[in-house]
Amino acid sequence: MCGIVGYIGKRKAYPILIKGLHRLEYRGYDSAGVALINEQGQLNVYKAKGKVAELEAFCESKDTGGTIGIAHTRWATHGEPNTVNAHPHYSESERLAIIHNGIIENYAVLKAGLMEQGYTFKSDTDTEVLVQLVEYTQVNQHVDLKTAVQLALQQVIGAYAIAILDKTHPDTLIAARKGSPLVVGIGENEYFLASDATPIVEYTDQVIYIEDEEVVSLRIGEKVDITTINNVAKTPEIKRLELSLSQLEKGGYPHFMLKEIFEQPRTLTDSMRGRVNVRQDNIALSGFIDNKDRFLNAKRIIITACGTSWHAGLIAMYAIEEFAQIPVEVEYSSEFRYRKPVINKDDVVIAISQSGETADTLAAIQLAKEKGAFIFSICNVVGASIPRVSDSGCYTHVGPEIGVASTKAFTAQVVALTMLALCIGREKGTMSKEQYLRVVRELGQIPDKIERVLGQNKRISDFAKTFTYAQNFIYLGRGYNFPVAMEGALKLKEISYIHAEGYPAAEMKHGPIALISQEMPVVVVAPHCGTYEKVVSNIQEIKARKGRVIAVVTEGDELVSKIADYCIEVPATEECLTPLLTVIPLQLLAYHIAVVKGCDVDQPRNLAKSVTVE
Repeated sequence: MCGIVGYIGKRKAYPILIKGLHRLEYRGYDSAGVALINEQGQLNVYKAKGKVAELEAFCESKDTGGTIGIAHTRWATHGEPNTVNAHPHYSESERLAIIHNGIIENYAVLKAGLMEQGYTFKSDTDTEVLVQLVEYTQVNQHVDLKTAVQLALQQVIGAYAIAILDKTHPDTLIAARKGSPLVVGIGENEYFLASDATPIVEYTDQVIYIEDEEVVSLRIGEKVDITTINNVAKTPEIKRLELSLSQLEKGGYPHFMLKEIFEQPRTLTDSMRGRVNVRQDNIALSGFIDNKDRFLNAKRIIITACGTSWHAGLIAMYAIEEFAQIPVEVEYSSEFRYRKPVINKDDVVIAISQSGETADTLAAIQLAKEKGAFIFSICNVVGASIPRVSDSGCYTHVGPEIGVASTKAFTAQVVALTMLALCIGREKGTMSKEQYLRVVRELGQIPDKIERVLGQNKRISDFAKTFTYAQNFIYLGRGYNFPVAMEGALKLKEISYIHAEGYPAAEMKHGPIALISQEMPVVVVAPHCGTYEKVVSNIQEIKARKGRVIAVVTEGDELVSKIADYCIEVPATEECLTPLLTVIPLQLLAYHIAVVKGCDVDQPRNLAKSVTVE
């Protein structure tokens, strides 16, 4: 959950590293640091608590010379966010410097052993233990840096992506990974290193994705050298990076989150391109076509995910069970991996992750694979770990999502899962041709309908100011829109720090109704679908207790609009597709409340975009 950047070449490293840290700041922003070897062979480490801008200010009067360096932006795991615990960390002799993303689970045992050998520690981090272990190995076994890294990592339990410098070898940068992403960019007589491709795209489109337990050595004038931690040579596979610099800029919007909300008509079109045919009467997913029998013969589908992706999985449960008549279970990855689940060889496990690096979901996949289940992943990042270890899958193709609170990735996941449900149902014959065509054709209209919802942005912004006083919110929905209620609540608490909970609307009377008052705003997702009248009754119960209601309703609604305090209209659509429209006002509501409160909506406190630790 930290951002790693590295450079070795002929250019000045510092500006490249700082720009890279800004691009990766969504991965962590508790503290930041940089290590550089200057022309005199000095290894300089500079660190600062807070965001990258704080590091820049600190470095203004420092020696930032050198053409090799590593940099890091941190999301704290071991040790509080401060300058001492910030990366990079020196070794005892200050000959080595390391940056690290991940968690060394056996760091306490390793630290105790090193302390017995006379090593001292300045920080509370597991990372400092690793750099001390590397130096100890290098000195006592009389080996070069790469070999020392290999031997040290053989003793490590946990996840890591590391980059390390040795001031006695200023022409070499060593890196390694296990469970945390790492990519190498190949330029002309220069190499770039990063947690993801965002810091690299400006300089090259040639990249190598480092695999688990691989160690890479980068030296100017030499080819990329990759071996395993057991010193087995690997042949690097160079891939072309499909990412544009414009995707990483705000494009005139005040925040990435607002930009990404407004991008959804285009990103959903991109997600469907090549999958929904031009006549909008058929869907073709290669991941389904190539593995048709596994889906058609599945006795059960298990969906595993975390956070927003878990909400997308809940919507998929409704669609798959309705269209394909296959039982579906939706599991939090963090619970699934530890509760000794019963998994059979004829189960299909669908793993959902925007980043493709979510540690809990990756571990859940590995558990399911050991049991013989078929793994199908929904992911946004090409080349990420989860799609690489899956049997098949579907990329969402929405481009990089920089805002920490997911928006466009969520709707694309729902679209991908809906398309999969339609494919299974049509092939199984469990849905009629008429229903199939109706839903497919309506799916093609969703981007235009989202545009109409986005047209209400100014109005939502205006009445959002009314609710910045609130300490708590309740969100209610039923059926396909129950997960939308939970997603809306999650968005609000993520970026505005207002406590919010999502409930099935009918469950309100079984407890949450005790909270209803003038001080408790209630958001009700109430499109004109099968349970509409039931939801109207719930709204009346709220109003009878003087609750304030914000309702998301279908255009032309005449009933809820008379009793709710505020109504946001969405176009009519098929019930299974309503989440794609009803979630948009909830994204905008959360955004505007957070902006009025002065919150950092793109980088909310304590959160990181890619959760690569437990």
